[in-house]
Amino acid sequence: MGHAWRVLKVLASIIGITVITWTAYAVIPFNAATVGFAYLLYLLVIASTWGFLEASLSSIAAAIFFNFYFLPPVGTLTIADPQNWVALFAFLVTSLIASQLSTAAKRRALDAVERQQDLERLYTFGRAILLVDNTEPFAKQLMNRLAETFELNAVALYEPRSGEIYRAGPVDFEGMDSQLREAALQGTAFSDTEHTRTIIAIRLGSQPIASLALQGTPMTDSVLQSIANLVAIGLERARAQELAHEIEAARRSERLRTTLIDAMAHEFKTPLTSIRAATTALLANPDQQPPSAARMLRIADEEAAHLEELIDDALEMAHVDSDQIDLDLEVSNVSDVVRQVLTSMKAKIEDQTLEFVCDEPLPPIAFDRRLMKLAVKQILDNAVKYSSAEKEISVRAVRVNGTVAIEVTDHGRGISASDQVRIFDRFYRSPAVEDQIPGSGLGLSIAQRIMQAHGGDLTVKSQPGDTTFTLVLPMERKGKIN
Repeated sequence: MGHAWRVLKVLASIIGITVITWTAYAVIPFNAATVGFAYLLYLLVIASTWGFLEASLSSIAAAIFFNFYFLPPVGTLTIADPQNWVALFAFLVTSLIASQLSTAAKRRALDAVERQQDLERLYTFGRAILLVDNTEPFAKQLMNRLAETFELNAVALYEPRSGEIYRAGPVDFEGMDSQLREAALQGTAFSDTEHTRTIIAIRLGSQPIASLALQGTPMTDSVLQSIANLVAIGLERARAQELAHEIEAARRSERLRTTLIDAMAHEFKTPLTSIRAATTALLANPDQQPPSAARMLRIADEEAAHLEELIDDALEMAHVDSDQIDLDLEVSNVSDVVRQVLTSMKAKIEDQTLEFVCDEPLPPIAFDRRLMKLAVKQILDNAVKYSSAEKEISVRAVRVNGTVAIEVTDHGRGISASDQVRIFDRFYRSPAVEDQIPGSGLGLSIAQRIMQAHGGDLTVKSQPGDTTFTLVLPMERKGKIN
């Protein structure tokens, strides 16, 4: 197809020379100098448009026509005046040189355009590296961006660290896996001009860290090396992010462990003190009357049960915060769960005025009772800690737009707008209270995660003297129900 198109361009160029000759000889007679300039202008156009070959052949045709029709003796290919030989030779040389210069200028312009396109594509690819998200493996997304940006038929990246070959492009890249692995290990390169395939090593410094295979439009060595450098930067950036995430996960895990230990130590002091007081009194007075001994034993038993519940809650908090939440759904009444939580927290809120209101009988819905108790307890515990004993805490269960909502309202100092934005973040505690009121910064985060796992949510509205946390549960939920 390319050869036939070249022949057509040559024929069209010569036809153009013929048209100029016929016009200047038969239609509007011109002198030889004017015709020569017309030929030169036409040849410059041909050279700048199609190239040197077409312009050269047209120059020869123009010289022949110029000699035959415009230099005496007209109608022959002989030249009587020696000066006309010089003129004809000068015309031919000038036209060829002009054609060559025009073609060279055109080639340089095309090269400049190609270099600009390469730079734009390299910039686009480099920018795409920064925009890769976490939806797929980094290397896979990197290859997709590379294939799209440079319009390649197929690309493949071999990463020795994972042992995976990541492919992209509309065509399957097969049959070069061994060369890919060798290039990554030895730093070698391969080229298959028949299939326009190239394999290059990806290096970080002098050490090969991966290999890249490309199939499609041929590229210059500088562009290939630039692509390799960008891929190396992208892979190193991905590794740095993975390492940072691992360090952060380890740090947060350690912080979680320390926080839970501190929280448990603080919470365990109250029941342990009561148990110790009861057992000490019994040991100090072994002969005391049965009613008094029975009361002491009952206190010890109640506080031991409270201590067991605290341990269960602490373990549950650690499980909910570190793993995926698995729900054990069963159809239950939300009001019953709230009352059970209030009963279990009786000792802690005995000095607090607390009112529970259920406006209307609530329908039974499916939820995880154990996790729901934990979520409600976290919110109530938060309300008790941040409101004074003389201020009432109200709990209200209502049905709203296909959901059941549990509203817990306290009348403490309130939560600032800046703190409301971050209050559900793990470990976040307001600078205004973190040194005054004990806490881990985990309770609200865990409660929200539990509600979201149920398809609901936990929200807060606050102003000075009035704060309401709302736990929302959908009334209809798909899933396994016991």
